[in-house]
Amino acid sequence: MAFDGIVIANLVKELNENILNGRITKIAQPETDELLLTVKGNSGQIRLVLSASASLPLIYLTKQNKPSPMTAPNFCMLLRKHIANGRITKISQPYMERIINFEIEHLNELGDLCKKQLIVEIMGKHSNIIFCEENHKIIDSIKHISAQVSSVREVLPGRTYFIPRTQEKCNPLATSQEEFFDKVFSQPQTLQKSIYIAYTGVSPVIASELCYRAGLDGDRPSSALSSEEKLHLFHHFSWMAEDVKTGRFAPNIIKNGKEPVEFSAVSLTQYANLNVTSYPDISTVLETYYSDRNAYTRIRQKSADLRKIISTILERNRKKYDLQLKQLKDTEKREKYKVYGELINTYGYHLEEGAKNLTAENYYTSEMITIPLDPQLTPQENAQKYFDKYNKLKRTFEALTGLTLETHEEIQHLESIATSLDIAVSEDDLTQIKEELTQYGYIKKKHNGKKEKIKSRPFHYLSTDGFHIYIGKNNFQNDDLTFKFAAGNDWWFHAKGMPGSHVIVKTNGEPLPDRAFEEAGRLAAYYSKGRENDKVEIDYLEKKHVKKPKGSKPGFVVYYTNYSLVAAPDISGLKLLTDEK
Repeated sequence: MAFDGIVIANLVKELNENILNGRITKIAQPETDELLLTVKGNSGQIRLVLSASASLPLIYLTKQNKPSPMTAPNFCMLLRKHIANGRITKISQPYMERIINFEIEHLNELGDLCKKQLIVEIMGKHSNIIFCEENHKIIDSIKHISAQVSSVREVLPGRTYFIPRTQEKCNPLATSQEEFFDKVFSQPQTLQKSIYIAYTGVSPVIASELCYRAGLDGDRPSSALSSEEKLHLFHHFSWMAEDVKTGRFAPNIIKNGKEPVEFSAVSLTQYANLNVTSYPDISTVLETYYSDRNAYTRIRQKSADLRKIISTILERNRKKYDLQLKQLKDTEKREKYKVYGELINTYGYHLEEGAKNLTAENYYTSEMITIPLDPQLTPQENAQKYFDKYNKLKRTFEALTGLTLETHEEIQHLESIATSLDIAVSEDDLTQIKEELTQYGYIKKKHNGKKEKIKSRPFHYLSTDGFHIYIGKNNFQNDDLTFKFAAGNDWWFHAKGMPGSHVIVKTNGEPLPDRAFEEAGRLAAYYSKGRENDKVEIDYLEKKHVKKPKGSKPGFVVYYTNYSLVAAPDISGLKLLTDEK
């Protein structure tokens, strides 16, 4: 997550376009380290979020409001006293630092025009919001930093504000070729690290992107580059700097499937194999990214207990299945013992007393075989001993055949539930999965417990050609879609030989174009256990040919005739409509 100087530069451009010369009509402090300013500008009223949270510092414009505490904190009251109804006259970023400086004009108690500065520092755990006089004297800050906390700089009322220059970094927007060569290629570091430790506001992600654009390995020693490679890298650095100076930004979010993994104010070509979504402004990127990220993280955390339950039961069943298969393999010798008994009964009449083996022709194969004997037993007793072994193994085989099938089906069922957890996107989805685990005895049912209302609904996509496509999020939804919702001539898709969602394409009696088959195949691949593979084989057929065996577990179906296609689990460009069928 690169909240770097380039993202700040994009934010400054956006803020200047939207709230410069705007009036601050409301000041709130919804969190101890967060401000929410309502600003009325030329384009109407908009809210500005300023967060100095150590774990999630943020600045962005939003239309959303947040509830505030009944009693405003002291810092909020101070700002209201000084800059309520003030006008934002300047918004700037010093030296490509992760800092935004708001200059605000306001009238004091005597009606005189005064100027103040509201400085927001986005620096990880050192983030802060500092309120200063025009001469940089600190009036107050949302976090007080004493000398005991920081030996670099105190942030306390009465102190003079300054930007801590703990590292002698250069401004990337004002560099020269000579300076670039000196700062980057003289470092005993990797190329990527040499770039971001030399320049202010350049994050490791941007340094990696510059190396990627220049076709260079960022892990190479910076001093190992040839003159041509050094010049080529400098050109890419200069081109990116020029884009920042002229305001040519490309706000985007990179996702691995549904999981947000990165955002940036410039194109990140190094992530070409992932899903890249462009946005009109950086505020939307930040609000969307952190909202999605929080939702994704929250679902992963809330599903952790369910995953642990499934993982434990799966491991136990897999061990049981392996043991059953081993025992089943041992029963393969049962027919041999039956033949031994028959041959002893046939040829054993001439055996001498105390014989240790019998060599005879196997009349089933016309081969000579040697049968071990117990010299303490008669031929008839030896034959009966082998018949007893045969019958015991036969009974074991018959019992294990059914048990092995049951265990295998249970493993398939649990794997399908695990896949449902992977595609769950809301707490309602988890509720329905938990209901299935409870129904099949994997989770104890709470007595007198109030049954939770199921609100989860299948995914609903629209194909490029206008056909509606529905995807079950779990086994209950798969059964409902296939056997209650789909018509006989609708098309049914599923990843071959692995857990996955049932995908239904509603045809309304119309023939499907090839593109609809391909898009439904991609969805079936993505919403399956094979979503991390490059390609997934997909079975598809008309729904009327899909059958559900009596007594089978939810989501389990059989079919005996189908078509197949190979699809990439890539759903970029496909339109998700709603969560309801």
